[in-house]
Amino acid sequence: MSFFDLGVNPAIVKTLSKSGINDPFPIQKATLPDAISGKDVLGRGQTGSGKTLAFGLAVLTKLAERKAKPNHPLAIILSPTRELAMQINDVIAPLAQAVQLNSRLIAGGMPYGNQIQALRQGVPILVATPGRLIDLMEQKHVSLSETEIVVLDEADQMADMGFLPAMKEILNACKPKGQRLLFSATLDRGVDGLVKKYLNNPVTHSVDSDKASVSTMEHHVLVIHPNDKELITAQIAAREGKTILFVRTQHGADKLAQKLAHAGVPVGALHGGKSQSVRTRTLAAFKSGETPALVATDVAARGIHVDDVSLVVHVDPPQDPKDYLHRAGRTARAGESGVVVTLTTTRQQNTVRGLTDKAGVKPKITRVKPSGRELIEVTGSREPSGVPWIAPATKERHDNQKGGPRKRRSRPRPHERRRRPR
Repeated sequence: MSFFDLGVNPAIVKTLSKSGINDPFPIQKATLPDAISGKDVLGRGQTGSGKTLAFGLAVLTKLAERKAKPNHPLAIILSPTRELAMQINDVIAPLAQAVQLNSRLIAGGMPYGNQIQALRQGVPILVATPGRLIDLMEQKHVSLSETEIVVLDEADQMADMGFLPAMKEILNACKPKGQRLLFSATLDRGVDGLVKKYLNNPVTHSVDSDKASVSTMEHHVLVIHPNDKELITAQIAAREGKTILFVRTQHGADKLAQKLAHAGVPVGALHGGKSQSVRTRTLAAFKSGETPALVATDVAARGIHVDDVSLVVHVDPPQDPKDYLHRAGRTARAGESGVVVTLTTTRQQNTVRGLTDKAGVKPKITRVKPSGRELIEVTGSREPSGVPWIAPATKERHDNQKGGPRKRRSRPRPHERRRRPR
């Protein structure tokens, strides 16, 4: 079936085709007809299954050529993090133009003024994080009384982050009997309560279960000697292709990124301690391939939706099977293949085995050494250059945009000063 067969607006189908997007993914085939017809939808699937277009195309088709009153959006798409909200908006914005709609990103860490100004002009679709949207509601800059469609994307992750009360407040403020589209990998942490209270006879579509079931994803546990961990990690990070390396803490992310950069690996670090502008730049550099290695913590990684990540490395094994699946979901997205590797010592091995069992994963366990054949076969590892890598932004500051170090100008002497005309 084509997107046109599923009921998507012809102008949007044409725009998709120009971008080379012609074949719908399973979750899009399953949910689009029901969502476009106005039914409430409960979509269950892991990240990377094509959910953004599933709900995005439905919203755009239903609202095509509609106008919004100032401060009164017609649809809201809620997501757990700024990064994810930005990426959703990046997907929706160009498609919205095809049907005379526009969308606006409403998220924390960004200037209030621009968002308030946009709301005053009337925006049909808001892509928002719960916290900032609640702030603007309380300040009377936005009213949801005309909001007909609400999308809750990654609802379980929003609940994990403590946004359940905010989601309820937002849903309560929306137009009664409006359409609700909820997408979630699991229904725990109170998400099942949201479904029962706010969705009206929802049609349920489960594409993936809450177990790891992606057939194009390989799982490996690499047993290493503790003294080899730093070198093995650097060799893996120096491989060809996009790689995300997960660690437990913000300090650990910065420390590992510094070590990798010193070894010659172009790398970025992403965690909640970074400013929004730094996080945006870091993610953009990773997407473009400028820095093919990214070190991240679990919370920050909830916003990483990059389609061509070929390897995920648990440098620090996760604490929870849900975290394992969430991390693993960064690869093998949109039908691509990917590899998930967990580094462990002999002492940690039983703990890791218990974790993968609960996640529904049967990894291949291999003992590896630095530069070993098995390590290369599984990860594509190679020796880093050894020439320290310096981030371009740092270089620019240091070299003053290739003009050499900035010289401090001395104040002109009295006889050199121009007299001002009287």
